[in-house]
Amino acid sequence: MRIAYLDCFSGISGDMFLGALVDAGVPFELLQRTVQALNVGAVLERTRVDRNGISATKIDVVVNGKKDLPREEFWEEQRALHQAHEHSVAPNAATHGRPLSEILKIIAATSISDGAKQTASAIFTALGEAEAKVHNVNVEKVHFHEVGAADAIVDIVCAAVGAEQLRVDRILASPLNVGDGTVKCAHGVMPVPAPATLELLKGVPLYSGQVQKELVTPTGAAIVRVLASGFGPLPVITTGTVGYGAGARDFQQHPNVLRLIVGESLEAGQANDGSHGDPAVEEIAVLEANLDDLSPQVVAYTAERLLAAGALDVFTTTVQMKKCRPGTLVTVLTTPQDEARLRGILFEETSTLGVRGRREMRHVLARRHAAVNTQWGEVRIKIGSLRDVDVNVAPEYEDCRRIARERNLPLKTVMQEALRLYLDKKNG
Repeated sequence: MRIAYLDCFSGISGDMFLGALVDAGVPFELLQRTVQALNVGAVLERTRVDRNGISATKIDVVVNGKKDLPREEFWEEQRALHQAHEHSVAPNAATHGRPLSEILKIIAATSISDGAKQTASAIFTALGEAEAKVHNVNVEKVHFHEVGAADAIVDIVCAAVGAEQLRVDRILASPLNVGDGTVKCAHGVMPVPAPATLELLKGVPLYSGQVQKELVTPTGAAIVRVLASGFGPLPVITTGTVGYGAGARDFQQHPNVLRLIVGESLEAGQANDGSHGDPAVEEIAVLEANLDDLSPQVVAYTAERLLAAGALDVFTTTVQMKKCRPGTLVTVLTTPQDEARLRGILFEETSTLGVRGRREMRHVLARRHAAVNTQWGEVRIKIGSLRDVDVNVAPEYEDCRRIARERNLPLKTVMQEALRLYLDKKNG
């Protein structure tokens, strides 16, 4: 299993995550094309910087010729500008604010993959829900302040595209160093972590270090909350690539970087005793809920949100309920550590009054990826093996779908050609 691990010993922000992605091998040009497709008047800049002895990639979002600032500096600048023009700034000012619906329309209209669109939409939706809960308002009444500005839209959409480009099976993260002290934001001076950040990180292991600054921004919190399927120590992996993304500030005695480690897991897909190549046995949580009074559109959206939040699988079954009413059984497969969080999504998004849960054992084939170069572009191949014998081989659906759409080809043609090339290469 290919794993990406976010080492958040200095927190996480949107620009740190993009820097770590690029430093780990995600093409900077891919993110540049994504920004162009967004058409929000922004460009990306890449520089090499030093953060307390660690060389890292710094990514800056430049809007109308001006770099994005840490939000504390952003609001200090806004207050100074208003004072210069003899205007007062209300505590809840929504400079550059956009409602969630407008942001989701921007994402939907962007020429990126459907998977990246779903991920980016889930990140912004998580942000909106956190703000709405903190301020006790409907999510559509939330104007996103600094997180709704063009730089945050760029951060989040590029984060979704870049994470997809990593081509990993799972993203994990360390406990988060949130920093300490206070931070100035749109609503005044707040303790670190800020209320919306803390709301986003419910159930996530946090700690406070010696740095008296905000280390986890709301955007960074939303990104890691949606992308990471688990939080804890670095698992047993064979390291492939390592990337460092720089934060805006350079602290003494503390490297302000986000470290991204990508490698192959030595646990999943191997034998229980480390020999013979038998399937690994792992414990998973199964969540189920019966629904008979909910729009199919809401069911579909809930499934998308659960998958974006790290569910191993989500599927629905048509069932007959009490009084012969037709209904839908929603089943969610997840890791035990994500069970409570995904159960919460089921309660939030659906009309169910109860969610059943149980633990089951899952036997997992050893999995790896290969790649073939078709006449239309590269396609990844998923391979499952049992005792060193390949028993399941399948082209990656998203790669084939992208090529089929771009080239106006039947999907089955692309999939058949990718599989043929892999088998020819293997048997040749």
